[in-house]
Amino acid sequence: MYEQKTKETDNSVIEFLDLIENEKKREDAYKLLAIFTEATGYPAKMWGPSIIGFGSYHYRYDTGHEGDAPLAGFSPRKAKVSLYFATGDTERAALLQSLGKHTAGKACVYINKVADIDVAVLKELIGQSVAYLNERYPKA
Repeated sequence: MYEQKTKETDNSVIEFLDLIENEKKREDAYKLLAIFTEATGYPAKMWGPSIIGFGSYHYRYDTGHEGDAPLAGFSPRKAKVSLYFATGDTERAALLQSLGKHTAGKACVYINKVADIDVAVLKELIGQSVAYLNERYPKA
């Protein structure tokens, strides 16, 4: 049986952020913490060793695979910052066109620094992700 690797933990978000060696990356991580907290209305929680998530939802796929995940989140990786939003949301692509300098995979959006993006669009992406996931996976 599949065991979900990334789970919510009781680890301190602030302690995690304070361990970021690069000062500019640490400053950006604190900016993102404030942006995501404001946009979601949820407190930050650590998910696994390096993802900062906001809110949560329980998913169940047709295959029977199920688990919990944050509604939105980010991870200040060494190379780039990973931003996590809902996949499958048709409005995501349109918003990403206005975000600014980024690259995107299926589940993640990658940025170098907060100054490269439009924070207002980021807030829209976060809000849209939360709304989409709450509608797609309503609380039982």
